[in-house]
Amino acid sequence: MKIIDRVKEAWSEDKIVYSFEFMPPRTPKGMKLLLDSLDRIVMFQPSFCDITWRASSSEMTLEIARKMKTMFGLETMMHLTCVGSTPERIDSALDFVRSHGVENILALRGDPPEGEEALDVAGSGDLSCALDLVSHIRETYGSSFGIVVAGYPEAHPDVIQADGSATEEDYQKDLAYLKKKVDAGADLIISQLFYDTDIFLKFVNDCRQIGITCPIVPGILPINDYRKFLRMTTLCKTKVPADVRDALQSIKDDPVAVRKYGIHLGTEMCKKILAHGIKALHLYTLNSEKTAIEILKNLGLVDVSKVARPLPPSAQCKQEEGTATENSGVLVVELSSA
Repeated sequence: MKIIDRVKEAWSEDKIVYSFEFMPPRTPKGMKLLLDSLDRIVMFQPSFCDITWRASSSEMTLEIARKMKTMFGLETMMHLTCVGSTPERIDSALDFVRSHGVENILALRGDPPEGEEALDVAGSGDLSCALDLVSHIRETYGSSFGIVVAGYPEAHPDVIQADGSATEEDYQKDLAYLKKKVDAGADLIISQLFYDTDIFLKFVNDCRQIGITCPIVPGILPINDYRKFLRMTTLCKTKVPADVRDALQSIKDDPVAVRKYGIHLGTEMCKKILAHGIKALHLYTLNSEKTAIEILKNLGLVDVSKVARPLPPSAQCKQEEGTATENSGVLVVELSSA
């Protein structure tokens, strides 16, 4: 099922959509931990999950996307980048995931190798930006895929200056480019991470003012580890409000306190977003979903003491007596709240 259809269906029933992002691991141990996380996440019945694209190990991304869909039964979205690739390689990846039932793609430019510009990496006739990729997917595959694109509440990191902000001209250019991606065939926008909810809400309003009407889903990165928080906000050039920075500075050497604060902050951010009528949350897990689940628990969106786990397709026809409700194909699992 396409994510846009799932979102519209949920919203028509006044339900809140939540989803999770994962990344390809770098080690065999990391792969086992990822599969364990996916096994747990199934029980919370997210609207979808996505897996990021790592150009240096694209086969791993493809295989994880396949497993997410066929092994875990998750509605799956795969990231796909175009810089340094070719239409043939992109089509090969799209054909593979389509053959395994994956219907959703997050179309991105991707990052060029360090020291090179994106336009220098793409060869003649190749795809050099997300707009090219969106257009290529629509022209080649029609409606076979739901296409999602990234939106940048503070403007794309490439145009954020040393003072941590983009000029108004660059911000408006970035919005105009986002509209081009939607006009070329994107169904939905997921935002870059942010920690100032007012910036995100302004971004949504600015999108509406220029005629972007598709759903805009906030990307939330729960703070689970101080060093990872610093790394991600530096990489993405994300503004950190003074109160958040000060609160973390005083507890940065206490992992338990950092995680507790991250849950509190994430909960309050989501409450404010939901109060403004945006009924969707996309949670960046960095392959550790526990903090994200705690936030959803605080919002009343999940009950960790009793969750319904859909049986995989292969098991639904082999239900053992007493393991599932009579005809729902759902296994009820009791969990500790710890």
